[in-house]
Amino acid sequence: MNQTRYVGRSLPRLDAAAKVTGEALFPGDLSMPDMAHMKVLFAHRPHARILRIDTSQAEALPGVLAVLTAKDVPVNSYGIAEFDQPVLCGEVVRFVGDRVALVVAETPEIARQACDLIEVEYEDLPVITGPEEALAPDAPLLHPEKGSNVLATFHVRKGDIEEGFAQADVIVEETYTMGMQEHAYLQPDAGLAWVDEDGYLVVKTGGQWAHDDRRQIAHSLDLPEDRIRVIYTYVGGAFGGREDVTVQVILALAAWKLRRPVKIVWSREETTIGHHKRHPMRIRHRWGATREGRIVAQETEILADAGAYASTSSYVVASTVLLSTGPYEVPNLWLDARAVYTNNIPCGAFRGFGVPQAMFAAEAHMARLADALGMDPVELRMRNGLEENSLTGTMAEIPPGLSVRETLEAAARRMGWELVDGEWRRPQIRREVRPGVVRGIGIASGWKNVGYTLGYPEQATVTVELHGEAEVERGVVRLATSEVGQGTHTTIAQMAAEALKLPLERIEIVYTDTAQTHSAGSVSASRMAFMAGNALLGAAREAYKAWDDEDRPAVATYTYRTPPTEPLDPETGHGKGAFAFAYLAQAVEVEVDTETGKVEVKRIVAAHDVGKAINPEIVEGQIEGGAIQALGWATLENFVMQDGEVLTPDLSTYLIPTVLDIPPDFETLILENPLPLGPWGATGVGEMGFLSIAPAIIDAVHDATGVWFNAIPLTPEKVLDRLKGEH
Repeated sequence: MNQTRYVGRSLPRLDAAAKVTGEALFPGDLSMPDMAHMKVLFAHRPHARILRIDTSQAEALPGVLAVLTAKDVPVNSYGIAEFDQPVLCGEVVRFVGDRVALVVAETPEIARQACDLIEVEYEDLPVITGPEEALAPDAPLLHPEKGSNVLATFHVRKGDIEEGFAQADVIVEETYTMGMQEHAYLQPDAGLAWVDEDGYLVVKTGGQWAHDDRRQIAHSLDLPEDRIRVIYTYVGGAFGGREDVTVQVILALAAWKLRRPVKIVWSREETTIGHHKRHPMRIRHRWGATREGRIVAQETEILADAGAYASTSSYVVASTVLLSTGPYEVPNLWLDARAVYTNNIPCGAFRGFGVPQAMFAAEAHMARLADALGMDPVELRMRNGLEENSLTGTMAEIPPGLSVRETLEAAARRMGWELVDGEWRRPQIRREVRPGVVRGIGIASGWKNVGYTLGYPEQATVTVELHGEAEVERGVVRLATSEVGQGTHTTIAQMAAEALKLPLERIEIVYTDTAQTHSAGSVSASRMAFMAGNALLGAAREAYKAWDDEDRPAVATYTYRTPPTEPLDPETGHGKGAFAFAYLAQAVEVEVDTETGKVEVKRIVAAHDVGKAINPEIVEGQIEGGAIQALGWATLENFVMQDGEVLTPDLSTYLIPTVLDIPPDFETLILENPLPLGPWGATGVGEMGFLSIAPAIIDAVHDATGVWFNAIPLTPEKVLDRLKGEH
């Protein structure tokens, strides 16, 4: 038995060498003998009825093996939350990325040429470009069978909203808008599928939940799940963008039909139009507070663009609802929220899962409210922060692990805030850096659920094997978890070594292969380290019991289940939505060029309570990566859809942060207040770094210029127009 502790150590990433040497194979690198190639004919129309599809010329092209259309799909639907999206469209297309036909050929070039030979006759239909238009009384129904363009509706009622506003000395009302965001993962969607010698359908690709991919493939092909095997290779980023399937079902369909290995690699433009995005939202807040700085009423309306299909929109907007108050005590709350179908690209999971939108609106409004009260924004947050006996907006008790004030104080002090006569005060800084360039600082708090919410079953299953004679010589761990770049496999290996009391080199971990593992859920929701760690501890405990009973090898399978959550009541919105939360605060310093409108973030301080940092360097990397991605959302990333068409389909038209955009001063403050439910006290961290950067930037820009902004991204053109309009 080794005496070295692995938890809490910054061990090198286990996959680092393979990635930097090129040994690691990503989906686009896969190859097999006698492999065919597939291309997709996308609709490239936002809304149209298909009148005719003629594939004869494509089928006649030498080298073409098959052209597949809707009639070739056994069950022509798929979807992560509901089976509402056609695998191949045969009647109606509802967004530009809908798929009409597949061509399988001997080479990618032949497949691409054959796609151009397919004749499709369309009748264009009215295009719904935004949720407001979708709600109009005369709007066409995108899914007539549902009777409405509203996908999901939520209501929350707490206390007496009218009485709350009657108590308020100050009432502030503003509307905040956020656009789409593209995940921009580096590895385009790709994969390889084949039927093996035993007749099993194998799909090798990249994703976030192999067992759910298998479920959707089985549904669309009308096959038993146990005849399908999904294997994940190295994955070139995800950020929620690989939670929905992209190429998995169509690869499986082609390989099953042809009984030949089939490979596909999407281009950047195909990847951009072919997978979901972050939800654009409009959030109206009307908040009331006493002159002493106590929030007494919140009135909120949320409108989200779901795009053409359901994806996870109902769950995403539910998360926005759940966290919409910010981490504050609110006695009186009135909230309505809707997710609405449009002819835009479907929207779904993206780092934070609806909570960044909630935090942007709530924290930007908190800064506005502080300004209206003439009160420091840190002081206002301190006076209203959740306490151990607080009830959330949905009337649920706060789970153990509360650290709203601790994270806020850590970030505020490091950015220069001080307590003066018992109240927090923003530091005085020199505003003008040089002629035309002004400086400001801002701060925002944040909170987010760990794991699934609102009654969705939350579990992870791990199998542990202990091998040896007189003593345990090695361990095998079977755990279905994807590594999408965040360091999950290294973190899990460290926890496995700790739980099994073995050196790291004597542990083998079998990761995402549905044929060798049970489901552990998605690598999302800041859940995997938390869930895998608890499952590992349970499986290790049971395996050692078997070992003590002389079982050789000792094998134990253990399923960890969290305390239950529940859906929100449809009338009142009451319910225990989450079993645990994580807390953070982020502060920024910006410079604003008043002549060009450019906003440049010069410094970030990020204070996060992580419970226990299993691998501190990986935790720090996650926080930094999330913050820079949020910086892009707030200042750079302007995804443009016009009349249902994508005007920013590639990385030359859709700009994301580069190394030159990273602030020269970035400080991560890791707080470790053990979470009672967490393995070794750890909580989730993957999404948290994203959450409060955008509202902190809004606060800092106001501090620098005296001008408030309600919409992101803060592109130079928008900033300059607003500055000119104010002066």
